[in-house]
Amino acid sequence: MDETSGELSSSALTERVGWAVDLVSGMVASLVDAHWNATDVTVLAGGQDSGGRNLPSHAWMAVRRLGWSAAAPEGVKVNDRILRMVQEQAGRILRCARWRADLTCGVLATWPADPVRRTAQEWDAVREAVAGGQHLPTSVITSRTRQIAAFERTHGRLPADVFEAEAAPRTARMLLLSACDRQQAILERSGTDSRRALLRLQLPTRPDPRTYTDWTWVSCPLTLPATVPASAVLHLPTLRIRQGEVHADLAFTHAVPKTRRTGHMVALGVDWGLNTLLSAGAARLNNDGRITTLGAGAQFRAVGVSAKQHRLRRLSEHLHAKADHYQRLISQDTDHCLAVRHAVLTGEITAVSERRSHLNQALAWSAARWAVDQAIAAGATVIYLEDLRSMEAKGMGASINTRLSQQVRGQIADRMRYLAAEAGIAVVTVPARNTSRHCPQCLTPLRHRKAPDRPTAPGWKWALCPNPGCGWQGDRDQGAWQRIAARGLMHQATTMTDRASGQMVIHSVADKLESKAAITPTAPQVGRKDRSKTGPTRRQTTRPAPRRRRAPSPTGSSGPAGQRPEGHAHTDQHVLPRAAHRHQGVTTISTPSPRPRPGGPPFSRHRPRGAALGAGFHLHAHATRPRWAIPLPDTTSGTGSLS
Repeated sequence: MDETSGELSSSALTERVGWAVDLVSGMVASLVDAHWNATDVTVLAGGQDSGGRNLPSHAWMAVRRLGWSAAAPEGVKVNDRILRMVQEQAGRILRCARWRADLTCGVLATWPADPVRRTAQEWDAVREAVAGGQHLPTSVITSRTRQIAAFERTHGRLPADVFEAEAAPRTARMLLLSACDRQQAILERSGTDSRRALLRLQLPTRPDPRTYTDWTWVSCPLTLPATVPASAVLHLPTLRIRQGEVHADLAFTHAVPKTRRTGHMVALGVDWGLNTLLSAGAARLNNDGRITTLGAGAQFRAVGVSAKQHRLRRLSEHLHAKADHYQRLISQDTDHCLAVRHAVLTGEITAVSERRSHLNQALAWSAARWAVDQAIAAGATVIYLEDLRSMEAKGMGASINTRLSQQVRGQIADRMRYLAAEAGIAVVTVPARNTSRHCPQCLTPLRHRKAPDRPTAPGWKWALCPNPGCGWQGDRDQGAWQRIAARGLMHQATTMTDRASGQMVIHSVADKLESKAAITPTAPQVGRKDRSKTGPTRRQTTRPAPRRRRAPSPTGSSGPAGQRPEGHAHTDQHVLPRAAHRHQGVTTISTPSPRPRPGGPPFSRHRPRGAALGAGFHLHAHATRPRWAIPLPDTTSGTGSLS
């Protein structure tokens, strides 16, 4: 509501916030372009001005100390708080450019003879030339190398730095109210309702405000989500426009239990997978040094979501190729007949990109919430997560390499740390070397084969230990989380906090500690009953009806009630429940086809039953117990290696 005129309209709020966002983003772009060079970025990110004094931590104060002023467009009147938001956003962008500049300089200083394929010595050289390069993901260095190689193919030489290789980054359309004070924005809780808050801020009444009277106060009531505690301290939000609505990214502060690096007795090990996205289970470190598992573990499968992601990726690639072809045909002709089609394709590409982003975010939050809930239920104080930052997908075919490269592991790990911090649970990354290769009980290299109850399923998911004294066998992902949990518990004394990211990591594996990181069986393994044939097979007679009934049974009823039908017809409900089916395959459901109309297209046989139930995202993500809790007897150890 406008406090001056008393008008109440959400559409007017969106329009006025849009005017303010356009003013701020335009000034931010001008300020970033003016200082997009190595000298200014080095001075701002270095933390000291020309006189040797330390720069303030707030970006807008550091920018003002350096004398970098932001000016409003000619004829437009803005107050000093709007200029603060401009300088804060521009300062953050320029400070972040320092890391990219150092990475590019390191890659240029150790430019390989063949950019497509580096040797082992060249990889070591580039990691030594970059700060923190030993723990930098391989894909980051590879993508920066491809960017420099593309510049070399275009210009015939290598770029001098990142500021020549790429233009200034685009400016996000948002209002950083955190850089303001009470003269521009005020956020207060409601006195009676802890779920309500009131945001008051000054917004322009026209796209080009000429005087200060063109800025008036607007009151915006906010409904806080249930995730915000009643005792939390609220901070000024960041406003942005999304799909015609104003969104407020609200930050709050509240006290949480402090996490520990050492002293853990119960830990949750988490292993990454492709179709089975997460496999997790708890392990306990006993007083005598033995490590035992707590239960058989669990799995988070997202086969349907992954299939949806790959379909959207292929659609996006097709749309991009078509749009590029149209752009080549249009060239510089703005009145070309394909200009309208190119604009439509551009909008469709944006819509597909947003769908992919929303799907990745939903999957990341769901998987992270599931892993943290597993830790809370087991009473674990730490989550040991497999570190796959340096894994580069290659050598497994174009399709598998692309699927591995586009996994949302980074988002899941970040959200897992965020959710675990609220419960006082530490998240530590451990090296992933040999977690799926060695036996979790005796550390012997495993043999892999097809699962005994799924001989036609592709892949070698089943692992068995060739050691006669051990005989462990099971799903390889189940063995991997046991190895991760045991390795983390034995190496917890070497846990350290990374200064750059603030994350807890275990950088290396010690052989002396690794030899003790073995799971102790809690009970002796019990095999199946001996089913060897001891006599002749009983003769089986053919019967026209089941043995329980001599007379023909009536036809099946139309509902769950009525007389029991003949044979194996089910008597329970005939419709799919709202919850997702637990044995879903790779193929997911799509939009149902409408019923045929007279003269219309023929009716499609594809009628997904679950789509009409509104289960949404969770119809394709399943968190279930492992299928094989008790290991089956080993019957193929004497036949040689099957791996």
